[in-house]
Amino acid sequence: MAGPVHVASGAVKDYPGKMTLYVFMACMIAATGGLIFGYDIGISGGVTSMTPFLHKFFPSVEQKLLADHSVNQYCKFDSETLTLFTSSLYLAALIASFVAATVTRKFGRKITMLIGGSVFLVGAAINGFAKDVAMLIIGRVLLGIGVGFANQSVPVYLSEMAPPKLRGRLNIVFQLMITIGILAANLINYGTAKIRGGYGWRISLGLACVPALIITIGSLFLPDTPNSLIERRHPDKAKAMLCRIRGTSDVHEEYQDLVIASEASQSVEHPWRNILKRKYRAQLVMALMIPFFQQLTEINVIMFYAPVLFKTIGFGDNASLFSAVISGIVNVIATILSIFTADRWGRRFLFLEGGFQMLICQIAIGVLIAIKFGTTGVGTFSKGYAGLVVALICIYVAGFAWSWGPLGWLVPSEIFPLEIRSAGQSINVGVNMIFTFIIAQIFLKLLCHFKFGLFFFFAGWVVLMTIFIYYFLPETKNVPIEEMALVWKKHWFWKRYVGDKDVEVELENGSNV
Repeated sequence: MAGPVHVASGAVKDYPGKMTLYVFMACMIAATGGLIFGYDIGISGGVTSMTPFLHKFFPSVEQKLLADHSVNQYCKFDSETLTLFTSSLYLAALIASFVAATVTRKFGRKITMLIGGSVFLVGAAINGFAKDVAMLIIGRVLLGIGVGFANQSVPVYLSEMAPPKLRGRLNIVFQLMITIGILAANLINYGTAKIRGGYGWRISLGLACVPALIITIGSLFLPDTPNSLIERRHPDKAKAMLCRIRGTSDVHEEYQDLVIASEASQSVEHPWRNILKRKYRAQLVMALMIPFFQQLTEINVIMFYAPVLFKTIGFGDNASLFSAVISGIVNVIATILSIFTADRWGRRFLFLEGGFQMLICQIAIGVLIAIKFGTTGVGTFSKGYAGLVVALICIYVAGFAWSWGPLGWLVPSEIFPLEIRSAGQSINVGVNMIFTFIIAQIFLKLLCHFKFGLFFFFAGWVVLMTIFIYYFLPETKNVPIEEMALVWKKHWFWKRYVGDKDVEVELENGSNV
């Protein structure tokens, strides 16, 4: 079998333009849409480890939690209602992302962000004042709708606003905001867990209003992208905006490429049907497989069940929350590193290195837990042993945070032509959410039945995804979005699906690969 082919970054157009303060500020504001997703991931795992929260809503779990160490530690948190609380958000986000695709296409990216932030705000308020499990789940569903709208629109907005050479750097800020949201939630959980009176969980859930307000208010001041303005038939505004975000009036070539792409887009009445065409096979496979594999790295298991997981392997209440804070800090730092490496070292290198790093850590963690808990689930960790597990989890989190974390959002957002971009991003978000939902729904049961073998199970998936990236993902750094078809045309495998007429726009404009 032939190996993967790399496309030289100098083989495509180099549009004039630079990073302007206007673009930087717009991207920073838009990227705060990641805060709501990150805050929820961090906060849900924390509150489900708080005894007062469990006492009020999930008393059966509390009883298992208070049992002594002779009880099977793997099964202490196995509760269908508890997992429904956690995973209901992702099912709602899945459905919302497909509705958001139409909203994004017809009304623009910023309106989609505004709707997402507003709905999330209402859900946060309901959760903060929840009286019963029904209120909790209604709030979670509204949070999910907000996340679905934000995750559908923000990565696309960032990719369209950014200059090609800085697209990776600016798009990864979305993942950075997710990690900051997770860290903020971990810190808040650590503080509210110490509040006497048992209402700390209400503060944790209610403070989700803060990131929701940030993206809701921020979206009111955002400009629309040139791509979206052209798509909605505002050519003059689009050209003026392109000049402003590129910091130059020499935008004719890029503007013409956007117009040509938009005309092709306008001729497409059914983007959902169009995305199934042979020439888009590579993009469709990536939109399905990248988010699928991203969830099978085990990262969301670690992040929203981190305090629960640490408690399961013998940490006390405060120790488990503090360990989650440590892993959250590592997550932020590693994501910042990826901002400066994705456009320099390329997407493929980070994917492959991150996969190897996660694999080693997952195997090591599985072995350590197997030695102490075996198949019975009975045992305890010494402080030194527990510290080693935390260190390995942090190394694992770092590997994810500079590879599959940011690139899982970046790559799908940059590979779709305009005519199928909204549909493609919805598939990306939808697959991400459905597998997050499935894994969240079954993780505690898998932990109960697979025991330490669960880490080996996910390690096997990391091997598969790393092989997939090596053979099937070409390098996309520095390639203008509207010329991405050239990359697939030169790939050893995908070229059989892309004909010369499918890249004629690029060829007519003088591009060569």
